[in-house]
Amino acid sequence: MVQKDFFKDVYEVVRLIPEGRVTSYGAIARYLGATSGARMVGYAMNAAHSQIPYVPAHRVLNRNGLLTGKHHFGSENEMQSLLEFEGILVEKEQVVNFKSLFWDPNIELAV
Repeated sequence: MVQKDFFKDVYEVVRLIPEGRVTSYGAIARYLGATSGARMVGYAMNAAHSQIPYVPAHRVLNRNGLLTGKHHFGSENEMQSLLEFEGILVEKEQVVNFKSLFWDPNIELAV
């Protein structure tokens, strides 16, 4: 059950992303020791809507700040709306000031 445990670990990390901040699939994968696991993090985000407690999957973007997972939300604009509700500006399906809003679990959760 490696995949299930990995998904659980992904969800735990995503729940720690502060409101108004974003991260990338790759950053989460690196934090979890899966250096080439960005795609697996994406798969976990695709299934995040059914998790309890809530997983703020809208805060996880691709490495360039693009809303690549938006089609997995309830409507075409839901991911962008959730980000904008948190004060994050999105233009042309990309987070503006992505680098300054970036939350890196390898730094933020360092022991």
